[in-house]
Amino acid sequence: MRVNVTVNGEARQADDVWEGESLLYVLRERLGLPGSKNACEQGECGSCTVYLDEAPVCSCLVAAGQAEGRAVRTVEGLAEGDRLHPVQQSFLDAGAVQCGFCTPGLVVAAHDLLARVAAPSDEEIREALAGNLCRCTGYEKILDAVRSAAGGGAA
Repeated sequence: MRVNVTVNGEARQADDVWEGESLLYVLRERLGLPGSKNACEQGECGSCTVYLDEAPVCSCLVAAGQAEGRAVRTVEGLAEGDRLHPVQQSFLDAGAVQCGFCTPGLVVAAHDLLARVAAPSDEEIREALAGNLCRCTGYEKILDAVRSAAGGGAA
């Protein structure tokens, strides 16, 4: 089947998509957008989080056909050309990026939070990031990154 989707503001098409193929697979393997990571394939870790019609979803759980005619925004789509989005930059500045598997999902989740809540409390940050697992850190630098992005009006 063919899937037509708008990805990061650009109309894209993926051909020969099989019925059980995930949106994550289409993004990474068919459309060349490797930012969203394939870690658990069960919607448990959050590494594959993208926006689907401006709602964050685990793209490993979305059948590619469900994205037909819809808008997807990936972690790559947060940046403006070569200029990182302030949330992305805050993760780098705070040292919140280690192996990189959790980072795309955490960045999208933080971006979504800051679009809804300009100055979130630590409890709100923890709740917003609860669906994202990181094996490398104790999360403190990740929390620092979100706090920093919030201070800079990042959303």
